[in-house]
Amino acid sequence: MKILGIDEAGRGPVLGPLVVCGAMVPQDKIVILERMGIKDSKRLTPQRRNVLSRKIQKIAECHVVKITAQDIDNLRAKGVNLNEIEKIAMIKIINLAQPDEVLIDSVDVDPERLSSQISETIGSGIPIKAEHKADDKYIPVAAASIVAKVERDIEIEKLGRKYKKMGGIGSGYPSDPRTRTFLEKFDYDDLPEFVRRSWATVQKMKERD
Repeated sequence: MKILGIDEAGRGPVLGPLVVCGAMVPQDKIVILERMGIKDSKRLTPQRRNVLSRKIQKIAECHVVKITAQDIDNLRAKGVNLNEIEKIAMIKIINLAQPDEVLIDSVDVDPERLSSQISETIGSGIPIKAEHKADDKYIPVAAASIVAKVERDIEIEKLGRKYKKMGGIGSGYPSDPRTRTFLEKFDYDDLPEFVRRSWATVQKMKERD
């Protein structure tokens, strides 16, 4: 039996992609991941996440979907909200993986609604369970959270190196002073393509300009 855990990284930042990962783990290998110390990525240091991500990808079949800032902005302009954007990525991952069971860290305030919507769209009869804090409860979801976070961090580190002479880009979160300083160096029309222009932080810049 193969269990697919799904989680994301980069939902809130104003910079960089949103990364959704599915980690499909054979049921008999879950105990191996558990012994490695797999847990919600937020409870691990970056160094530990990097090590575990490599180990996870040797045991689990990982599917990663990166949704660029431009794609997020384009979809939101068409009335597709962030939950729907993530749901599209989840469905893509499930169709690729063809698991026996799916566990999802719910992005919807109503996890049962998310489960039902995905089940109806896929129509394959695969059991799908979405829960809040699933990355704390289920090893496959925790594994997906680690891989997603590492993949997003890689993208942010690349951008940080590219803009190092400008002082870097910070973490990419709107609350990060370094990220805000980076954004303030541009006019709205000249913002790099990895900036989510539909975010409130950036919309305020547009109004200012």
